[in-house]
Amino acid sequence: MPNADPCPAAYARDPRVDAYLDALPPWQQRVCREVRDLVHAADPHVEETVKRGVRPYFTLDGNICALLAAKDHVNVFLYDGAIVPDPDGIITGGHDNVTARTIAVYEGEPVPAAPLLAMFRRIIADNRAGGWRKLKREGLD
Repeated sequence: MPNADPCPAAYARDPRVDAYLDALPPWQQRVCREVRDLVHAADPHVEETVKRGVRPYFTLDGNICALLAAKDHVNVFLYDGAIVPDPDGIITGGHDNVTARTIAVYEGEPVPAAPLLAMFRRIIADNRAGGWRKLKREGLD
């Protein structure tokens, strides 16, 4: 069967991230691949890596997000210091967390693509401006 990935050559892939995704059930693969494509669509310079043993991370001048497949959902961890606006209410956890918030996507649910892409772009812009910690210190959140 041909590769169903919508943009197989559009960005540099870390084979460890591929291995993580390939081991997941099909619905979680779909969610994770869509999030992966979105974070790369936010900026062509986003890099992939693996941290904490096996968890896929996406970085550009700092962490943007990480993926974690749980039993019944996929968590997308947003590394934003809780300063990125969430006008669509897609954040599902970590509202009081000082480092990261999460978006949980369950089987059969769509990935909230447009608001997630906007958040990724904001996190990247904040990273380029010195990171959310610096922005919070300077009161620019």
